Amino acid sequence: MLHKLDWLHQLAIRYDMSTFDTDPFEPQPEGRHTIFPFFISSPYANRQINGNGEGYLELPYTLPQDSTLFLLLRHETSEVWIRKLDWIAKHGGMALLDTHPDYMAFQGTPDTSSEYPVERYRELLTYVRDRYFDTCWHALPRQVTSYVLDLRNKQLVSEPAVSADLNRSFLQPSTVVGRAAGSDVAAKRDHRRLQGKRVGVLLFSNYPADPRPRRAAEALISEGAIVDLLCMQQNEREPRHENVNGVNVSRVPYRRYRGGKLAYVGQYSAFIFISFVYLTLRSLRKRYDFIHIHNMPDALVFAAAIAKLRGSKLVLDLHDPMPELMQTIFRLPAESWSVRALRTVEKKSIAFSDLVLTVNIACKNLYSARSCSRDKIRVVLNSPDDYIFRFRPTSLNGSNGQTTEKPYTILYHGSLVARNGLDLAVEALDAVRKAIPTIKLVVCGDRTPFLEKVMETVRERQLEKNVDYLGVQNLNTPTRIFEYLALGKPVIAPRTKAIQDYFADQELIFFELGNASDLARQIEYAYSHPEELMQTTQRGQRVYLDHTWTRERSQFLHAVGDLLEGTRP
Repeated sequence: MLHKLDWLHQLAIRYDMSTFDTDPFEPQPEGRHTIFPFFISSPYANRQINGNGEGYLELPYTLPQDSTLFLLLRHETSEVWIRKLDWIAKHGGMALLDTHPDYMAFQGTPDTSSEYPVERYRELLTYVRDRYFDTCWHALPRQVTSYVLDLRNKQLVSEPAVSADLNRSFLQPSTVVGRAAGSDVAAKRDHRRLQGKRVGVLLFSNYPADPRPRRAAEALISEGAIVDLLCMQQNEREPRHENVNGVNVSRVPYRRYRGGKLAYVGQYSAFIFISFVYLTLRSLRKRYDFIHIHNMPDALVFAAAIAKLRGSKLVLDLHDPMPELMQTIFRLPAESWSVRALRTVEKKSIAFSDLVLTVNIACKNLYSARSCSRDKIRVVLNSPDDYIFRFRPTSLNGSNGQTTEKPYTILYHGSLVARNGLDLAVEALDAVRKAIPTIKLVVCGDRTPFLEKVMETVRERQLEKNVDYLGVQNLNTPTRIFEYLALGKPVIAPRTKAIQDYFADQELIFFELGNASDLARQIEYAYSHPEELMQTTQRGQRVYLDHTWTRERSQFLHAVGDLLEGTRP
């Protein structure tokens, strides 16, 4: 569209919408390069020719218009809109979009030269509803204008300071009519509480490879905290001491290995002792405000005993329930001496801590039933980082009876141990390869003895062409279901209580735990019902959008902020 901003003063307007943040394909392609409203001062101010006599507000379009995106550039999804929207939301800006109903195909097949499927616009609207329902102000242009001009008049500032002040006002719209950005307001409050706080972190794992500790530590750094972290050294190439994205990392040159029960006890005991010395020496020099301890082991919390005496709060982050995990690994009876001892250690560790974090509702229920009251536990889900795993609308997957040369790929990534069921996936693959000739299983993860057994089965069943092992990948994290949904990929998951606490039957494809035949049936169903699969994935994505890391991060910061202020968790 064409515009002459200086001429518009003569129209006695309060606002205008004829510019773009950026659009090189417009007749006037210079763009305004801002995601905020900006004020156009009037040269006729003394004539009082418009509502306030000083000028008008310009509202730039900050999302690419539909004709540019779909007709000119031929994009096939709304991903560009969604990524730009997320960026605008991150910076507290204004999302404004110009769409053309005459370009939308509401029924039938679009004319590719002049139309695009209305579903692409619907994807954006659905995303806004599900992701930003309670954290955005859905306003009319006149409402935005009234808000900004009123703010401008109250501040009584003159240009060029106005633009910066208006930008700051959009970052904190707590007085706006409509929904205030609740999670953002909470995060800003937590920022003031955590600024300058000293935090110690203990981790019997590798950093930054372990995603949950990494996201928590980086969240604290972003709020102004000082974080010292002690972890294991993964290999000799890793430096003993380094700063990783603001986190001061110290590594113990002692690598984990899987073995018998005594091996676990020996490794855990050594790391607890080293952690005790590390924290004690540092705490005697300068007190930590709180210590964040990640299990396993639960008893690692006792390494902070001197720090606790010095006044540090202790946050115990229970990734896994140790009694149940050791039961599974070593096939122990529930009432064996070892399992009962682990339950006792769990209870005493939780009692010694000031706040308990855990990964899902099922774990919270388990711990509260046997070790502490529910109000001591906060759930912070293992959600993928939504600035790495950008949300993508789902698309059709499968064949619906049509033959294709393109591989039908199933991805497995995670710990390659017996309890996670890679062997079931291979059995199911063998069962469906006649029905789905192009099927391929891609496996990612650290090489283990269990993987060697599985690959031997692959060779015995002549499945080498159907299985690819890619080794360890950089983004190999234990947040698989949410990661796949974020990227628009369908998920086939075991029917377990922990998963069903969040996902209903119509939101994922479920198979019976441990049943390779049922897994094979669900793979065939997914392949032959692409429409139904897409709808199921869309429903699952709505669950994911309720539990993005942006939201879980806010929960984490709020929990530790309450703890430091003495508010009972």
